[in-house]
Amino acid sequence: MDWGRLTGPGGVLCSLSLLCVILDGVLGATGGEIEHHLEMGRKLLAAGQLAEALSHYHSAVEVDSKNYLTYYKRAAVFLAMGKSRSALPDLTRAVQLKPDFLAARLQRGNILLKQGNAQEARDDFEAVLRPSPEYADAREQLARARDLEELQEDARVAYHRADYGAAISVLERVIEISPWDPEMRELRADCYLRTGDPQKAIQDLAPATRLRSDNRAAFLKISLLHYSLGEHHESLNQVRECLKLDQDDKECLGHYKQVKKLSKQLDSAEELIRAERYRDAIEKYEGVMKADPHVPYYTNLAKERICFCLVKVNAATEAIDVCSEAHQRDPRNARILRDRAEAFILNQDYEKAVEDYQEAQEFDADSNDIREGLERARKLLKISHKRDYYKILGVSRAANKQEIIKAYRKLAQQWHPDNFQLEAEKKEAEKKFIDIASAKEVLTDPEMRQKFDAGEDPLDPENQQQQGGGHNGHAWPFSFNPFESGGSFHFKFQ
Repeated sequence: MDWGRLTGPGGVLCSLSLLCVILDGVLGATGGEIEHHLEMGRKLLAAGQLAEALSHYHSAVEVDSKNYLTYYKRAAVFLAMGKSRSALPDLTRAVQLKPDFLAARLQRGNILLKQGNAQEARDDFEAVLRPSPEYADAREQLARARDLEELQEDARVAYHRADYGAAISVLERVIEISPWDPEMRELRADCYLRTGDPQKAIQDLAPATRLRSDNRAAFLKISLLHYSLGEHHESLNQVRECLKLDQDDKECLGHYKQVKKLSKQLDSAEELIRAERYRDAIEKYEGVMKADPHVPYYTNLAKERICFCLVKVNAATEAIDVCSEAHQRDPRNARILRDRAEAFILNQDYEKAVEDYQEAQEFDADSNDIREGLERARKLLKISHKRDYYKILGVSRAANKQEIIKAYRKLAQQWHPDNFQLEAEKKEAEKKFIDIASAKEVLTDPEMRQKFDAGEDPLDPENQQQQGGGHNGHAWPFSFNPFESGGSFHFKFQ
């Protein structure tokens, strides 16, 4: 505008009038636009469309940054969305623009109280009560703020004198009043750790990660706790959250590499077990023990799984040694006792197998595997008092058919009755020869051997009668010629 033209009489009045008209139009449009955004925000908020409502309140604030009501209403939307940290600056701005706006002061005090800022919350509630002493909500909240100050002090005193149980008890009341206070949750988590309860510590640290804008320390601590408990997958998840906040964080990056390496080894070992590649799995678990010997859980797990794998490859003696070491490290682990019981069965030490299964059942009474294993071990123990076909032939329970036939031939030649002259010796040889032949018959027949391994003697007359069978009491209760495997044996029983 050319201000030099505003010098003539009447001209100045005319130009100023025009300017006023223009300003009135702009202000009118602005006011109308604000009302539109506020009305739309109100309707959308009532409909539960919070993101859309927030967008309109953002626009209202941009149009007029001096309107205390727009800040207050936007704060209400933030609170409805669970974003108290975002609501707090808006409430503070509303109070700055209108210091006697009691609703904003009360709402800000409520947030500050939940965040654990007892002194600041008390200041707001007192400011509300000065002009309105009858305000019941403010009086109640002021009393809570005063209680909170005392409880916070009591909790810190108990913590510093190492009375962690008392501190936890006080902190429970503190967190009830101020659930959004990360400091008090972290303090209680530390108390739980000092009293040996890492799981509860994790439960307190998890919300603490959300109560601070950058809480990498809490994410790392949670990851370390999961790692120490053997929860390596969850440990990875938590340390990744730390790295999302800062991918170059030295502590988080170092821990991430360690967990990722060990987690990969553990997953690979379990895949090998599922593929029945037990020797390869043993090698992997030996690598796990070397990767992190400082965390007892992983050494214990590796020993347990190596014990399991050795049983699967029928390495009875080695399995008993490793299982016993694993049991010593983790004496209440029912799986280790189960696997050692199976190793004892492989070693034909049925009494110890029964003992291990009984102890395992004390720790896991609902396990079908343990219950069935105990029944089988008891049957095998009972049979062993009669005839143990593996012991008769002197072979292991893992022996194959070729090994069984080889052992049979050797013993059959040794105990053939024709090799003995004295009557007593001949009768003893006949008895042993029949046992040897019976053992060969059972252990070379897959079905009969399976029954025997399950704790049932297929040649026991009692079992045959229970199954509706039976035989005529002949010395050979099966269609088998003990001399068919070779050798010109000739003898007759007396």
